[in-house]
Amino acid sequence: MAIKPDYVKKTGNILLERYPSAFTKDFDQNKDSVEQLTNIGSKGVRNRIAGYVTRKKE
Repeated sequence: MAIKPDYVKKTGNILLERYPSAFTKDFDQNKDSVEQLTNIGSKGVRNRIAGYVTRKKE
């Protein structure tokens, strides 16, 4: 299953909009936040979203 960049960006932007204080510039902390705030089962998708959120916070 290929993950579309639009899905990662859309999900990341929604998470940043709804939970701005849950994310920082630390990738590992953002991975945990994405895991807690969503029901995404795939580790790869979670990491892509966490990476996108981390880049947006910088």
